[in-house]
Amino acid sequence: MILFLFLLWRIFDFLIIFFSQKVIPYLGFFPYGDQLPGFNLPTWISSLANFDGLHYVLIAKNGYSQFEQAFFPFYPLIIKFLTPLFSNNQLLTGLIISNIAFLIGITIFARSYKDSNWFIIFLLAFPTSFFFGAVYTEGLFFLLLISTLYFLKKERYLFVIIFAFLASLTRFVGIFLIIPIILHWIFRSFPRRWESRLSWIPSFEGMTPKLFLTLLAPILGLLVYCSYLLKTTGDPFLFLTSQPIFGANRSSHLIFLPQVYWRYFKIFFTAAHDFRYYISLTEFLMFNFVFIVLILDLLKIINLKIKKLKSYKLQVISYDRLGLNLFSFANLILPTLTGTFSSIPRYSLFSLSFFIYLSQIKNHFIKYLIVGVFIILHILLLGFFSQGYFIS
Repeated sequence: MILFLFLLWRIFDFLIIFFSQKVIPYLGFFPYGDQLPGFNLPTWISSLANFDGLHYVLIAKNGYSQFEQAFFPFYPLIIKFLTPLFSNNQLLTGLIISNIAFLIGITIFARSYKDSNWFIIFLLAFPTSFFFGAVYTEGLFFLLLISTLYFLKKERYLFVIIFAFLASLTRFVGIFLIIPIILHWIFRSFPRRWESRLSWIPSFEGMTPKLFLTLLAPILGLLVYCSYLLKTTGDPFLFLTSQPIFGANRSSHLIFLPQVYWRYFKIFFTAAHDFRYYISLTEFLMFNFVFIVLILDLLKIINLKIKKLKSYKLQVISYDRLGLNLFSFANLILPTLTGTFSSIPRYSLFSLSFFIYLSQIKNHFIKYLIVGVFIILHILLLGFFSQGYFIS
């Protein structure tokens, strides 16, 4: 079933790209776009490296150029290492890595989550799910994220250390894997500490060196990259300070959510109704939809935990869902601190609690309706993205 859904998703996306070339005028206004033909792939394949994808390809090929340190290193390093296996074609290598990693990721998720089919349907239908199969970090990071959570639940901490470390070398949001890891550590001691009425206090009882290193793993990955940046550029936070260079109205200093809302309300009431206006509207609506669903999911988790606390059956409390929900919130809110909802449709892909909540909706009509809306937006966004329009 997983392989069938994956192949259906791939065929569907390639058909969208193929027909979009016939009906949507090509724009292609992004850096290094003129280098795409040099990879000798059909345009309906190479277009999956538009925008940021080309940066990853060129980093793998030539190393970092000025300001490209905004892109974390693990994905281009893998591309560079595996390129000789695929005709020395970095773009093709990136596509293969992304798709295989994503397929393995959803397979692991299906093994760890009982009712996974609806989750995967919502995930694949989501308007920007095509980034999982593009030359972007989404496919690889999904595998690292799911693997970290899977082995954390199994208490196989060596694998957690490896995958959490690599996750924060792939995307900055990987550092927030410390949230589910900390909750795992705290709740792990609950059953033993309930009798002393100190269950709410974190305990160091049973804290082995391996478990302690598990806590540090997401931070260590980021520290390694910061150390590299300090040595090569003199700025350990260049991945943040270089963000405004890439446009999208990003700021290098913190801007809080109320200010972002104010900015978008000004856009809606003053800006011309061009393509960028409707992309801003899409970003705004998608952020709020995901945000509201995450709040509903959190309330559902809290309500369930309260019922279990009252029954004193602390050993059956599912802390992994709470950790995933809080990680999903951090993943969604973090990009808004740069002062914009830009790319939120893409970043939302890792707010996994959003998809879990949708998969648990009991009304099938609502499920089909949401999937239908997702597919329509998926067709539109992928069509324009493949033709060189910035959509996320």
